[in-house]
Amino acid sequence: MSARQIEKKQSNWRLYFVFIVMFSLLSVIAWKVMDLQVLNNEILQVQGDARTVRNDQIAAHRGNILDRNGQPLAISTPVQSLVLNPKEIIQHPEQWDQLAQALLTIDVNPDVLRNRIQENSSREFMFIKRRIPPAEAERVLRHGFNGIWAEEEYKRFYPLGEVAVHVVGMANSDEVGQEGIELAYDDWLEGTPGSKQVLKDRNGAIISEVRINQVAEPGNDLFLSIDSEIQFLAYKALKEEVTRRYAQAGTAVVLNVETGEILAMVSQPSFNPNNRSNLSLQLDGLKNRAIAESLEPGSTVKTFTVTAALESGLFNSESIIDTNPGYIRIDRSTIRDPVNYGESTLQRILSKSSQVGASKLALAMGQDPMLDILKRVGFGQSLGTGFPGESPGLLVDHSRWSDSEIATLAYGYGFQVSPLQLAQAYMIYANSGIYKPVSLLKVDETDEVPGVRVISAEIAASVTQMLEAVVTPGGGGTGTRAYIPTHRVAGKTGTAWYYDVQRGAYDDENYISLFAGFAPVSNPKIVTVVTIHEPQGEEYGGGQVAAPVFANITAGALRILNVPPDIIPKEAEELSLKNSVLRPSLAGISGGDQ
Repeated sequence: MSARQIEKKQSNWRLYFVFIVMFSLLSVIAWKVMDLQVLNNEILQVQGDARTVRNDQIAAHRGNILDRNGQPLAISTPVQSLVLNPKEIIQHPEQWDQLAQALLTIDVNPDVLRNRIQENSSREFMFIKRRIPPAEAERVLRHGFNGIWAEEEYKRFYPLGEVAVHVVGMANSDEVGQEGIELAYDDWLEGTPGSKQVLKDRNGAIISEVRINQVAEPGNDLFLSIDSEIQFLAYKALKEEVTRRYAQAGTAVVLNVETGEILAMVSQPSFNPNNRSNLSLQLDGLKNRAIAESLEPGSTVKTFTVTAALESGLFNSESIIDTNPGYIRIDRSTIRDPVNYGESTLQRILSKSSQVGASKLALAMGQDPMLDILKRVGFGQSLGTGFPGESPGLLVDHSRWSDSEIATLAYGYGFQVSPLQLAQAYMIYANSGIYKPVSLLKVDETDEVPGVRVISAEIAASVTQMLEAVVTPGGGGTGTRAYIPTHRVAGKTGTAWYYDVQRGAYDDENYISLFAGFAPVSNPKIVTVVTIHEPQGEEYGGGQVAAPVFANITAGALRILNVPPDIIPKEAEELSLKNSVLRPSLAGISGGDQ
């Protein structure tokens, strides 16, 4: 074979080799394409979907909180939350100046947000601003910024604001209950979020919804026993008096006698749950003092002292107690009345709020009858409302009791109750001696609220008659400022020294003024209790400070409930005339209640 033939044969083999290599490469590529596109296309589909298809949460509507008449106390409204992708935003520095201007229109500091983006540059999700009105979100979205979109959420709104916040409480930004009813019934109110599959573009904006994976289930609505009109009335009356007296705090409670429902429960100071910008500075306003705070009830307890005296058999409504000479020495203490009331009946002891008279009744009976009646009316026990922070009060049963401890027990010292407990205890007299539980939830009108008799009907009626004399003008009682011209009222004043926890002693210059009562006496419908903490000025007694608030709230509530008058006009006119010329006597905590 010649050299030329050999060279030609080698050239052919090289050409064949190149063809074989190229064919092999094309075959591999073709096989790979077929494998990815036809045989095993799931991988590419999953990877593609991961970049465009997302499973988004569907926010659940939290249940509404409504008053007894269906008026909203807490509702959830649809809002939008602005979201960004830090990775995406960083890749588009050219849009930052315009974005910064848009952020200023929704009160977001661009510099602060820029720092947050840089700190979270490895993440793909970050909130810009949560739960804002859709119109506000649109100010940013309309520019079509890369990496910014909006998500649907709900925001809690409280129509009555500070008027009902101590009952309703509040939920946080994630709509989780934090205080009050919102916390107590969080599981009932909370909805179950759903899920949907959506198609998104590279900016995170939703192009279309693919399918619903799980439907969101809204929370359950909750009907409270509160009457919004009475709640507002009580709040307004209490706030005006606390402000006028420069007092530190105050509470008011209104109960439905027949059902035990809480128609109103307000506290001062308060705050607006719809504006939490200064919430950290309003800690005093967070507490529902009417149910979560305990205090010594002062002379409002003399009602139970007289009840125990009648039950003991040692005394009757005609019994005479000698309070001469207007004071009594017990152990190392002296208990005084503002004036010498001399020989007094049980009714006069209540009307004048005699410390000496109440002390002599307790000393004659001993501590057991007093402790028994206080326990029977619910003091020192849980109310069972389920309200967060509910106070059971404090009722100590010593192994040994000194005479001074027994005496002070008779006029409201040495134990503590909440204002709501005091209202429940007075409701027993309004129900002719039957104890009924209180409720923050609406009671079905067809349900009969069970009750337990703890005081005989005869004794309850006798004490009620005495309590009416406390209020009736012309009778010389301490509670005439609680008188209502249209309805008969029964009640009792109270004035207690304020106990300074830091000093561990009573502050003889600051008081808690109280009034507890019910109306109308002929057919009781509501019980009202008012407390004013540390009122300033010359007037500080329960009859001077708390009684007028009681009259304001009770008269308004009876009007709202359409309770007919049980005082004829002529009688009311005569009593009002007498009341206008009365000059209430001044008395300190050692003796009576102004």
